[in-house]
Amino acid sequence: MKDELKITNRSFDFAVRIVRLCRFLEKQDRVSKTLANQLLRSGTSVGANIEEAQAGQSKADFIAKMSIARKESREALYWLKLLKATDIVEKDMIEEIIKESDELVRILTSIVKTSQMAKNER
Repeated sequence: MKDELKITNRSFDFAVRIVRLCRFLEKQDRVSKTLANQLLRSGTSVGANIEEAQAGQSKADFIAKMSIARKESREALYWLKLLKATDIVEKDMIEEIIKESDELVRILTSIVKTSQMAKNER
């Protein structure tokens, strides 16, 4: 239960950071706004899917929702890296959120793999 709270809190904090970054991007040019929309959808979806997984109807449902969260976190990481690579957002402004996004991908990958193994051991 403690680990579940940790990932829900981390994903919520990540979503807050994404929203703040997207608000900054919305004040920029058209390309920045377009990328902001993509990032906002994937970055906030991570936590929403983790929350849904907590109320999963079965182990399979939990795994499916966490897999979606992992997929969305990978997409968010892509958009963040693109923002950095194209110099839309300065490196020092985006490095920490890229690191957090990468860590969320790793954590969610671990949760999905562990849950799948536990399900298969039954």
